Amino acid sequence: MPQPTPHPDPPPAALRRAPVQRRSAQRLARILDACAEVLEESGYEDLSTRAVAGRAGVPIGSVYRFFPHKRAMAEALARRNLDAYADRITARLTAPAHTPLRWRHAMDVVVDEYLAMKRTVPGFALVEFTVPAPGASRQANHEVADRLLALFAGPLGLDAADERLRTAFLVGVETADALLQLACRTDPAGDPALVTETKLLLRAYLARYLDAAGAGEE
Repeated sequence: MPQPTPHPDPPPAALRRAPVQRRSAQRLARILDACAEVLEESGYEDLSTRAVAGRAGVPIGSVYRFFPHKRAMAEALARRNLDAYADRITARLTAPAHTPLRWRHAMDVVVDEYLAMKRTVPGFALVEFTVPAPGASRQANHEVADRLLALFAGPLGLDAADERLRTAFLVGVETADALLQLACRTDPAGDPALVTETKLLLRAYLARYLDAAGAGEE
């Protein structure tokens, strides 16, 4: 069964100081929760450290203790979203040890959990796994693809260092991202017909790699 992947620390540019005590970690979580709520209500352009401090009920100095500016705060929220996404997929796919993981079902779960976060997680529609700012890094989908490959490598018997497989997962993530954005523009909950086509496309594309590897054959 899949095991939760270790959560990497936010990069130095995103988090000025890592919390070392439980109280500090709880305050950081409260700040990020407030950041998500302000994003949901006001959008990225109107996001500010002052607004987040007020929503979190902490002195603004507490926000600056962790983040030098709003972009760093949003980047940390995006990284937390990616951690939560991996955890949600793992929770969905956890099954008795005698039940093998089927990769086609796993890819359906990847799509379903992304859409579930779009519908229910505050601020996710704006931030997702990267910051909606000019010049923001385009590396987010690389990180998502690598995280998914690492998540499935053990249960499916895949080599996470295989460059062809890494490229295949990246192509899958980029393609699904574009199609699901279209699905959500058509219907905020995700147009069912487009979601179905996205799943079929992922299955057809990845089959040449995962079936050949004997990954959770069905």
